[in-house]
Amino acid sequence: MARILIVDDSEVIRELLTEYLSEQGHQVDSAVDGQYGIEQALDGDFDIILCDLHMPRKNGYQVFTEVTAARPSSRFIMTDSLPDELARLAQEAGAYGCLTKPFDLEEVTRTVEEVLSKALSL
Repeated sequence: MARILIVDDSEVIRELLTEYLSEQGHQVDSAVDGQYGIEQALDGDFDIILCDLHMPRKNGYQVFTEVTAARPSSRFIMTDSLPDELARLAQEAGAYGCLTKPFDLEEVTRTVEEVLSKALSL
């Protein structure tokens, strides 16, 4: 399975995704905001980073650009309640998409599997 980083300032979202993805056999870590997310992503070796777009200290687009500048092969799935310009910019720059909150957990599973499948085919 995959090593996944959840970057979200909502404790409820972090716990939900951590528990759900862990139950599917993934190794899951989490970060409480964008700055901490950057630090974790650069210190670890993650297969996928699920990253909220609107957070304190650094927004999700800043996390995406800083991490991918240092680690171009990083695979991001953005998350947001109301995807906006930041979601569009991240997707145009290479993020695999944006999951809309509240999550359909089956969609989370499908998206994670698609990203992992694409990574294996490279």
